[in-house]
Amino acid sequence: MTRVPWRHSLVTRLLATSVLIAIAAIGATAWLAVRTATRAISQEQGRSLTDDKGVYDMLIAYAAAHPDWSEAPDLIRERAAKLDRRITLMTEDRQVIIDSGPGPSLAAARPSAEIDPLDLDLGLTGGTDRIDSRAVGPYLLPAAERNELRASVVKAMDCLDNVGVSGRVVTTPSGRPLVETVAPDTTGALARCTADLTETPTRTEEKALRTLGKLTSACLGGVNGGTVLVSPQFSAFILSAEEAGRIVVPLLPSDHKGATEGRSARVQSCLEKSRRAQLQPYVAPPALLFVTDPDVGVDETRFTLSRENTVRIVTVTGSVLLATIVVTVLAGRRLVRPLRALTEAADRQAPVVISGRDEIAHLARALHASAEQRRAMVNDVAHELRTPLTNIRSWLEAAQDDLAPTDAQLVDLLHEESVLLQHLIDDLGDLAAVDAGTLRVHPEPIRVRDVVEQVADAHRGTGPVRLETLVDGDPVVRADPVRLRQVVGNLVSNAIRYTPEGGSVTVSASQSTITVRDTGIGISEDDLPRVFDRFWRADESRSRATGGSGLGLAITRKLVEAHGGTIEVASTRGVGTVFTVRLPS
Repeated sequence: MTRVPWRHSLVTRLLATSVLIAIAAIGATAWLAVRTATRAISQEQGRSLTDDKGVYDMLIAYAAAHPDWSEAPDLIRERAAKLDRRITLMTEDRQVIIDSGPGPSLAAARPSAEIDPLDLDLGLTGGTDRIDSRAVGPYLLPAAERNELRASVVKAMDCLDNVGVSGRVVTTPSGRPLVETVAPDTTGALARCTADLTETPTRTEEKALRTLGKLTSACLGGVNGGTVLVSPQFSAFILSAEEAGRIVVPLLPSDHKGATEGRSARVQSCLEKSRRAQLQPYVAPPALLFVTDPDVGVDETRFTLSRENTVRIVTVTGSVLLATIVVTVLAGRRLVRPLRALTEAADRQAPVVISGRDEIAHLARALHASAEQRRAMVNDVAHELRTPLTNIRSWLEAAQDDLAPTDAQLVDLLHEESVLLQHLIDDLGDLAAVDAGTLRVHPEPIRVRDVVEQVADAHRGTGPVRLETLVDGDPVVRADPVRLRQVVGNLVSNAIRYTPEGGSVTVSASQSTITVRDTGIGISEDDLPRVFDRFWRADESRSRATGGSGLGLAITRKLVEAHGGTIEVASTRGVGTVFTVRLPS
């Protein structure tokens, strides 16, 4: 046997392919790992930020409504269990106030945020006011005053309705109702209609605002004998003692520039400072918030590519490539060994036994089966030729010796045997045309009903079965009339051959689909994939009465494919078989 040159060897091609695959796989894996890790870290950071903000908002809301943290432990533990995180509150000197569970020490950890409703983290809230609106303290309105404000709300809404502006009522955390417009207010109707509601404080608010004004005035160091007034919207004004008409000069905001702007900034600063001092007794004391992993605590993930890491990556990559080469060579040698055995067996025309379940083992078994099928085909063809030829010779010799009369009966017998010979030769001719690629069809528009009826008429009385036809409408297809009759005829004769006495064969057609159904012995599930194989027969002990040459279905499939159609088979053992031919519309 001629040895394959190394440059054409399957081992060489397999090795080159494997190395390329390994390089691509390593590069793709590294890229994917970096992208995946980066995305995962980004997602984790985003999730952590979302979790931290949710915890922050929850604790700010609690702190704004409670003077201490005594009622917060259950709230924090419930939220920590839901997030599978550890939530810890500490004082500014790192004394634990509340801890949702045990874990590493947080003495040197950086806090996630500071919980102080009077000094909000604008980066987490996204707002502009550093004092949380839910911290109302002495501004919380009793029910009686809320009811009193409803009349002003009704009046304001009626005013807006009269000018054609849509409004809605919202309630602030203190219980004060406010009116907002649904659409942009370009006419200033809201300010006119809600002046009494927004600028007139209730008794509770007036008391609190008076105190706030005194605190602000003290912060400012006095206002030349005047009094600082604060509106319910926390805007500061100055009222001179001499102004009996209560004409006020606004300190915030100012339309003037220069010195007036500096004065407004100072008033704003004192007002916020005074508000914090006024609300301090009503809110929980500031606390440091830690939202951490319950097991490892606070840590930082870093990606570095030091010299050591670079060497490690190169070493691992080289090891993978080396291992790929070694494994590929060993696998290639093992792969080539049975191929060489198959080549030697083919040269000697002797069978070879190759064990295993891989593709080569399947190939060896397929080649062995093909050789066996071809030998069986030769024997079958010889048998099919021998039997009618022997009969013809016997009857002719008997006639020559005057042992049989040369009458019409003898002629019919000789004709029947010659028809069998012609059928086998035609099958072999069709198969040779398929193998040579010279099988041609000449399609033309034909009525499917005519084809079905012609085939049915030709096969009625050929077996002890009932043959029926069912044609839906009058379908027309483009097909070779002779070849289409051959297709349907092969299927019908095959169905009759394998249908026992008393059974039925039905040929049906609808549009471009032809179906041949029988109630015969059926085909096993294991044999269905081989039905259209050449030289294959389900009945290995076939006689002239039970089977043909094993070429009919193979030729049928090729004829259908030559028309651009498909053929399918479905069968149940002991129930029957259905062949379905679908031709192009």
